[in-house]
Amino acid sequence: MEYRQLGRSGLQVSEIGLGTNNFGRQDQPPSHIRAAGAETIINQALDVGINFIDTANTYAAGLSEEFIGRALKGKRHRAVIATKVSTRVGEGPNLAGNSRKHIIDEVDKSLRRLGTDYIDLYQIHWADPNTPIEETLRTLDDLVQQGKVRYFGCSNFQAWQVCEGVWTSKVLGITSFVSVQPKYNMLDRAIEAELLPFCEEYEVGILPYFPLANGFLTGKYRRGRPPPEGTRLAANARGLLTGESFDVLERLVGFAGDRGHTILELAFAWLLARPQVSSVIAGATKVEQVVANSAATQWRLTGDDMAEIDALLDG
Repeated sequence: MEYRQLGRSGLQVSEIGLGTNNFGRQDQPPSHIRAAGAETIINQALDVGINFIDTANTYAAGLSEEFIGRALKGKRHRAVIATKVSTRVGEGPNLAGNSRKHIIDEVDKSLRRLGTDYIDLYQIHWADPNTPIEETLRTLDDLVQQGKVRYFGCSNFQAWQVCEGVWTSKVLGITSFVSVQPKYNMLDRAIEAELLPFCEEYEVGILPYFPLANGFLTGKYRRGRPPPEGTRLAANARGLLTGESFDVLERLVGFAGDRGHTILELAFAWLLARPQVSSVIAGATKVEQVVANSAATQWRLTGDDMAEIDALLDG
């Protein structure tokens, strides 16, 4: 496993990260992972060199954080833990958003669930139009000064919102976002218009989620066949099981196969070919998936490869 700097910070994260939004979930099979399974998956991740573990305070109503805390007991030093705040945690006022009150209330709960006294990367899960960005950033900076948080970032922000955060921090003379976590994969390239160029210019690390397009880029789906029972797209196709999507998929499968690789390996290699990508967040329901995800980092695409892939994606 290779490691990269998280944006312009000094923190090193594994090129593949472990997403844990399925830990503790029971709402859509086969995504639910109980405590024992979570520990097995985390141990395998650490064994293959994955140190970046991503969660949120609301994943499975906090169970994801609890499972991570249990699994890392006695080996906290081996992991870089990233969690999030801002999603609603209950009915009533002040139980969502990016206010000082909500962030301070939730960071202590996350610390208790994770069984740690610091969070490596604390991320604002969603932008909050009701809270001034100055209030959010000053609160996060205070948490850094207190030692509860080492670095902070954002998730699901538009390019202008990340820019507003970075420049507000500069004006206030306080610490700023080191990373942003957007949806990004070969079938969803929206961030390339504005967010990616901004992050390259200002050295903000990118942490893509859904790198396999909800599993469509694993190779398990075939044109004219129903999606395999129990898969994510069987429950919700998310507009991916179309003739156009299969046209692209088949071209990409051919490109990877001609070079002795799988479409899954191509999906990760394509993201990692972008220097501003710090770590690619990938979930796993079994240890074999952790191993396969980590092995994908061995394929390094050339400039010519990327140009050819762009042509395949554009049709």
